[in-house]
Amino acid sequence: MPDGFDPARDLRHIGEGSPFPRGATFTGAGVNFAVFSAYATKVEVCLFDERGETEIARIALPEYTDEVWHGFIPNLGPGTRYGYRVHGPYEPDAGHRFNPNKLVLDPYARAHAGSLRWGPELFGYELGHPDADLSFDNRDSAPLMPKCVVVDSRFEWTQKDAVRVPWDRTVIYETHVRGYTMRHPQVPEHLRGTFAGLCADPVLDYLRHLGVTSIELLPVHTFIDQSQLLDKGLRNYWGYDTLGFFAADPRYFSEPRVEEFKGMVDRFHAAGLEVILDVVYNHTPEGNELGPTLGFKGLDNASYYRLMPDQPRYYINDTGTGNTLNLSHPRVLQMVTDSLRYWATEMHVDGFRFDLATILAREPHGFDDGGGFLDSCRQDPVLSSVKLIAEPWDCGPGGYQVGGFPPGWAEWNDRFRDTVRAFWKGDEGMAPDLAARLTASGDRFNKRGRRPWASVNFITAHDGFTLADLVSYNERHNEANGEDNRDGHGDNRSWNCGAEGPTDDAEVLALRARQQRNLLATLLLAQGTPMLLAGDEFGRSQQGNNNAYCQDNEISWVDWEGRGETGEQLAAFVRKLLRIRHQLPVLRRGRFLTGEFNEELGVKDVTWLVPGGGELMPEQWDDPQLRCLGMLIDGRAQATGIVRPAGDVTLLIVLNAWHEPVDFVLPEVPGGRAWTRLIDTEAPDAEALPAHLAGEARTVPGRSLRLYALEAEGEAARVLAALERELMAVK
Repeated sequence: MPDGFDPARDLRHIGEGSPFPRGATFTGAGVNFAVFSAYATKVEVCLFDERGETEIARIALPEYTDEVWHGFIPNLGPGTRYGYRVHGPYEPDAGHRFNPNKLVLDPYARAHAGSLRWGPELFGYELGHPDADLSFDNRDSAPLMPKCVVVDSRFEWTQKDAVRVPWDRTVIYETHVRGYTMRHPQVPEHLRGTFAGLCADPVLDYLRHLGVTSIELLPVHTFIDQSQLLDKGLRNYWGYDTLGFFAADPRYFSEPRVEEFKGMVDRFHAAGLEVILDVVYNHTPEGNELGPTLGFKGLDNASYYRLMPDQPRYYINDTGTGNTLNLSHPRVLQMVTDSLRYWATEMHVDGFRFDLATILAREPHGFDDGGGFLDSCRQDPVLSSVKLIAEPWDCGPGGYQVGGFPPGWAEWNDRFRDTVRAFWKGDEGMAPDLAARLTASGDRFNKRGRRPWASVNFITAHDGFTLADLVSYNERHNEANGEDNRDGHGDNRSWNCGAEGPTDDAEVLALRARQQRNLLATLLLAQGTPMLLAGDEFGRSQQGNNNAYCQDNEISWVDWEGRGETGEQLAAFVRKLLRIRHQLPVLRRGRFLTGEFNEELGVKDVTWLVPGGGELMPEQWDDPQLRCLGMLIDGRAQATGIVRPAGDVTLLIVLNAWHEPVDFVLPEVPGGRAWTRLIDTEAPDAEALPAHLAGEARTVPGRSLRLYALEAEGEAARVLAALERELMAVK
């Protein structure tokens, strides 16, 4: 409790305060408390000692304005531990579950102290009672609950302006705050697994040198460890069970100070890197009618959650977790958008990736691309200016919506993931779909003025195999999760290259390494926004676990010292690919490649070629055995009136998924003299970049990819020459 606060004196001078802003706001003279509850009859603020263990005061908020309870307590300040007790009807059949014996968290709390300890006291009803959740529990839950903390928001930023990486230049790198540095030998041990550790100089230097632009962090909002995991000695590693939308989880701080997160963002911005947060606004850890009372359920269950219209005792479960947050309610929608603005303005983050985003866009009548949440983001001057990325699927009705979000949004594209995996695995009939994916999935996104960057392409993500495991396992191996290997994806489109798991077979290892390069090259040379999973650039493995959500250990932590020579070679290959992507605008076009003939320029923006050098005909696309094709991206092709950017050279990508080599004729293009090989996944370290004459057949090895650039006159030639020198220097 702050030194200047005297309960005997100050609690006699409680003021009405203000209904805005929500939460506990330090004014310099005290703290204003404001919390929404439409159906409560009384709301009490409970103050605790500095350890958060002993309740020292309980104060009823004196005013109720527009369904917001509020009051002002003088001389309180930063560091105050608090929670709420909320009175009202306990009528589950009517959707109400008020129980003032249960301490509940402030939805707007900027920080939390302590962790949740499981016990029957957390439940609003008596566990084991024959009436189940219709019964009522009188025990106090405060000793088991974390506490909210009043914070001082002051911070001296060194980087005043946002980084704002243009979408077409964005390369996303998905990682985990804790797992990324827990085994990093150059990060001080006391900082590993924390925000401070993530922005250590060796980490920032590595990311800059790699060539990524935007770091996407798995959930950092306060979350809980589910009791069933703790019973098995496991933890909620990924963090997709958010308990507080305005607070970072205490486990990620080296010291209990909110400014550590701000300091991390400040250092990332100084390094020219964006910070994107993976956020979970679709559900909470309170589960269904049999779940605990931790926050929203005790504050105003009928407002915060989507309940069954005819049976409000029960919850709509579009998330598969037991409940669904009700963003159709204006105050709940306000809370979510307030949270987003807080992280964007107060914490300076650069964007958000929304877990199960279709739920946020679902109204009672179904998915609506003009629904309340999406409209709120589009018209908001803050939110419309940051990166908004949807995971466009969930398990609810109409839950698959890839390409269905409105302009301004980017979306995870699982069609890219599945098609590219299947093509390099050798599945039949994948060529037509591959062509669509390489051109930013225009079949899904080319509408309403959306741009190619709207397709966030990925091969792997936190959920599923790592890249190394994708080419090392035919089956998932999730035994460590304690669910008899029944959890996780069954359809991985993976191939172990001839041996399941670790092997000493040199041929298998060589094939696995080449397949990883094939997949990475396809990802980073495709149109759209690429996303890399942390550690894939040097072959990180999770021992075949494709659902490591509960593995807060060496299975999930990035093994920096175990990279070895093979890992270093793969990382150098990724750096080379990213330098090419950044230097050649033709790989990140602002318009969708359609293959249509431009009469004015006399060219096509993209032409698909057969090995013999001719253009792929419609009947050839229907051949299920088509596994080798070329993608010719003509640098001369731009929309009428568009100035072609310098260095927009013509490129040829040859993809051969056959297990045998194929002779591929390099096409003749007007204005070009010869082809220069920039990338060869069969020989990634080749120093020579020889010129090949147009019309000449080159042997493309089996299961390999090559990238050629056309040598031409003018600025493009100078850019290409400079790029060649840079690539030769990549180590």
